[in-house]
Amino acid sequence: MDAADFTYQTLPAMRPQLRIAVVTETYPPEVNGVAMTLGRIVDGLQVRNHQIQLIRPRQHVGDIPTPTATLTQHLQRGIPLPRYEGLKMGLPAKTALTKLWTKHRPDVVQIATEGPLGWSALAAANKLRLPVASDFHTNFHSYSNHYGFGLLRRAIVAYLRKFHNKAAVTLVPTDGIRRELEASGYENIEVIGRGVDTRLFHPGRRDAALRAQWGVDENTPVALYVGRLAAEKNLALVFDAYDAMRAVTPATRLVLVGDGPERAGWQTKRPDAIFCGTQIGEALAAHYASADVFLFPSLTETWGNVTIEAMASGLAVIAYDCAAAEEVIRHCENGLKAPPEDSAGFKQLAAGIAADRPQQRRLGTAASARAAQLSWDAIVDGFEHVLLRLALTQPAVEAEPDWQTARSTRP
Repeated sequence: MDAADFTYQTLPAMRPQLRIAVVTETYPPEVNGVAMTLGRIVDGLQVRNHQIQLIRPRQHVGDIPTPTATLTQHLQRGIPLPRYEGLKMGLPAKTALTKLWTKHRPDVVQIATEGPLGWSALAAANKLRLPVASDFHTNFHSYSNHYGFGLLRRAIVAYLRKFHNKAAVTLVPTDGIRRELEASGYENIEVIGRGVDTRLFHPGRRDAALRAQWGVDENTPVALYVGRLAAEKNLALVFDAYDAMRAVTPATRLVLVGDGPERAGWQTKRPDAIFCGTQIGEALAAHYASADVFLFPSLTETWGNVTIEAMASGLAVIAYDCAAAEEVIRHCENGLKAPPEDSAGFKQLAAGIAADRPQQRRLGTAASARAAQLSWDAIVDGFEHVLLRLALTQPAVEAEPDWQTARSTRP
């Protein structure tokens, strides 16, 4: 079958069970957008009866996963990722992966991260002529200026372009990222968006007791930030926007959910803010829904799951017009957007909504309705479609019969 002959309409009648190797350097229960997204997609692929071979670094000494009927895990060595406590960068494993995939050959390889483990997986897959899809999850080149290696930006851009152009397709979350990468010489880019769990994140999670802990009543606006407390998140503008809100409504409170290398410094400088640390599951959902305005001035996101989690929770979101906000927010209809880099405009939007409780509620209601359209089922369907197309347009290769009985391996 030629790729040109392959259409999504062919799938219901011919959808096979795929053997999919997924390579990543972060995975749940680690808390970050890439891990969350990948966990959702892997779960969705298993529901669709595909066999997943997950390759990732060992997260801790007691990390010994139990294989299931549809998931086996192969743990590789890793080293701590600088300034990302709890995360590891996988070490090169080309020889090990070549042996694994020679014995248990996947139909397609999905590489989610571009570190040493991802690069060696790409090399092993190309050697074995396995079709590869890669994900562009993180603007590492944009992070360079925030972490003291801005001089390496051009080299990082060149590395990432070379990496992704060796894959058959690179998946990105937005049209904006697609345009940016294509202008930089990337090839074979396709857009697969992101979803949100509206069963978890919704306005009904609002908790008066939690707001009481924050020292506010129902008439007091609460501004919220959720995310890593790190340089690349533009936290200074979060506090500047909060100050602009307080200039209009002095009782406004700021709540920050998350952790990171800048938490201690900001807690010292801003004792007027409430730092809640990392929250997950229903506790995270309650923190979202119990706020009123969501401040998210990051310019380094490829998507930003927190944006649509806040929308699903019924918050009035203020963000830059990029990443998820560019795709799903209509200015003044279901959220507020400032032009990228326009910090004065961002603060003005925050000040303008500070005392306008009816507008906060109107935008939050419309945001929740928009987020309800972002089904993870539809996202996984699109992802599955790409992998099926890659697998079914490759020459058939007989796989070892013991794929499903392969057990998780430990280095």
